[in-house]
Amino acid sequence: MSSVAAEAVTLRARAYDGFTRQVLSGGILPGQFISQRELMLLLDMPLGAVREMIPRLEAAGLIKTVPQRGLQIAHVDLKLIRNAFQVRAMIEREAVFNFVRTATDAELDAIEAAHRNILERASAKDAAVADPQLLTDAQSIDWGLHDRMVDALGNEIVSEMYRVNSLRVRLIKLEHSVITPARLIPAMLEHMRFIAALRKRDPAQAIALLEEHINSARTRVLNAPLEVVRGEWTAKPSP
Repeated sequence: MSSVAAEAVTLRARAYDGFTRQVLSGGILPGQFISQRELMLLLDMPLGAVREMIPRLEAAGLIKTVPQRGLQIAHVDLKLIRNAFQVRAMIEREAVFNFVRTATDAELDAIEAAHRNILERASAKDAAVADPQLLTDAQSIDWGLHDRMVDALGNEIVSEMYRVNSLRVRLIKLEHSVITPARLIPAMLEHMRFIAALRKRDPAQAIALLEEHINSARTRVLNAPLEVVRGEWTAKPSP
């Protein structure tokens, strides 16, 4: 590959990574209309890289071109919710079946320690105020465990499919998908029970807990009134 072609691939990849970060941070919202030039400014990337990224986003169903309106970020509907969570469950079941057998004790020690650290920080007095990085770190550890299990399959095609689908899941009612103060400790405790099943090398229990975790998230997205979720941001984590 020539140096020019390699640079173009790198710029396209950087643009896609920037798009991902904007989705995760809420800078890009479901159903939003946005022009190529607005994307260029938002991602701080050349227009050419943005144009080359768009077909990839369209193929993944993350964006579509609307005549005379421009680009529209995926609009969330019931079909998208069901499809995205179904794909997530299918991939993660296979990932857990593999991870429960292949994860080293040292890796599980590190994963558990990271979760315990979040729980300790969340249990501190006035944690939400005194530790403004807490929610961000908790979300990173939550998503990080799922990403790590999928990557442990060693299948780049599956990992790419999972990353794209994760963007769909995180676009879906974004306010419902993140860890709020009231959900922080329950979410971490769900993971701790799951980690215990991994430690026991019990694939049946680990998969059952994973399915419970995913079903809980899907039900929350479908049923929790947005006002309730927003109200959780003013609630303190309770030990």
